[in-house]
Amino acid sequence: MAQAKKKKKTTYRKKSAKQRRLLPSRILMVLFVLFFVFFGALTFLGKSIIEPLNSSREKEEFIVQISGHAKILQEQYDLLPSISIAQAILESDWGTSELATENKNLYGIKGSSPENTVMMETKEFENGEWIEIKAPFRKYDTWQESMDDHALLFVNGTNWNADQYTTVLTAENYQEAAQALQDNGYATDPTYAEKLTRLIEQYQLHQYDD
Repeated sequence: MAQAKKKKKTTYRKKSAKQRRLLPSRILMVLFVLFFVFFGALTFLGKSIIEPLNSSREKEEFIVQISGHAKILQEQYDLLPSISIAQAILESDWGTSELATENKNLYGIKGSSPENTVMMETKEFENGEWIEIKAPFRKYDTWQESMDDHALLFVNGTNWNADQYTTVLTAENYQEAAQALQDNGYATDPTYAEKLTRLIEQYQLHQYDD
């Protein structure tokens, strides 16, 4: 009986020693996994900081993508490219809005025919406050078609005033054109001209007016 107890005790000691030998290896493995989890999270956060939604690169790509057609519209209708581009940026959030991505409408141009419009929510500034309403917006096949319609609005005016936006086209610079848009009721936002001017100057959009 004493010999049996001694063997059992020896076996127990050998098992404990084996577990003690494995413990450092398990700790190293856990630390190794934690290191890669931490490094992966840090890399992900770093990319989020360096390239957020609407990063500088994406903004530049959007400007380049529409600036060529904006120059064509300048030759055809005397619409300053800086105004055309800045309005597209402001109205479509750099081409990322649902209206711009799904319906190719960069300027929030409204329509009346059920065949080529879509009902969407929008914000309007009325009686000193912003309100949300639903309105019919035009659908296009391309951004360029949307830009064409936008320019023709200034050329042809509205149903009630054919000369409503004449001063936008005859403006000598982007500051005057932006103010003419606001003065002639293009947008209900009381700071519309200021926002356009800030965008034009921040991203040097006036270089396309030459």
